[in-house]
Amino acid sequence: MRRGLAIGLAAVLTVGVIIAIVASVGGGKSPSASPTPRHLTVVKGVIGSEKLPFFVDPAVVREFARRGYSVQVDTAGSRQIATSIDLDPYDFAFPAGAPAAEKIKLSRGVNTSYTEFYTPMVIASWKPIAALLEKAGVATKEGVYYRFDISKYLQLVEKDTRWNQLPGNTSYPASKSILITSTDIRTSNSAAMYLSLASYVANGNNIVENDGQADAMVPHTAPLFLKQGFTASSSEEPFQDYLAIGIGKTPMVMIYEAQYLARAEAKDGSITSDMVLMYPDPDVLSKHTFIRSRPTGPPLASCC
Repeated sequence: MRRGLAIGLAAVLTVGVIIAIVASVGGGKSPSASPTPRHLTVVKGVIGSEKLPFFVDPAVVREFARRGYSVQVDTAGSRQIATSIDLDPYDFAFPAGAPAAEKIKLSRGVNTSYTEFYTPMVIASWKPIAALLEKAGVATKEGVYYRFDISKYLQLVEKDTRWNQLPGNTSYPASKSILITSTDIRTSNSAAMYLSLASYVANGNNIVENDGQADAMVPHTAPLFLKQGFTASSSEEPFQDYLAIGIGKTPMVMIYEAQYLARAEAKDGSITSDMVLMYPDPDVLSKHTFIRSRPTGPPLASCC
């Protein structure tokens, strides 16, 4: 209950803060009671794909329009936004992950940013999968969710354990390797968060601090990504596969908790009673930061 309330509050605050920032980016246009489309000030942004449902939500679109704005967004992996996307056409960037945000601020000569919300990384899965992993000692049930032991999971991956090799598995006897589906480590923050968890555990529960330690982690962490084959560039695509295609394609997927809870709060039927969240142990939080992509122009409006 506390988690659902927290994400609801984050959504409310995000609307208010983004409207304030959009107003400053758009030149401080006064709100209009009922603007027609041709009277709207267009503000363009590039965002992590996990935030697209927020920006296309009809209630959010209407609220921006009521304030006099048409907010148009393109999506990309957060690491792409920071490294390879041309930000010149955009008024703002909204990536996931503190490293991406800091790199954008540095490259664009921008000092001010707004952290809209934090969200833990979670593994979206299914009750039969969680029950199997509980029997294997990887998952532990805690109320309506599970804890997921990264260390024991890495042991399964290093042995190339298949689902049908788990003792007593009659609910999901697939012959494919036990793997968490992720995004592309080269482009996506959620994959980077997954790597940070795995490398921390593989390094004896210590942060990887130098190139030598990083090189030593490669044999332990590379299979997590290479064995997946193709991976999507940003986080919404594998989450949509999880929602639409189901357990056969995606028994486990690394996502942001906010993605799952937003769909649950929407009550649109996409989250079913057979779905469940598993929280990695150890865990990690991702920071989602709103950044104006140009150093000049009106000062950013402050929150609240």
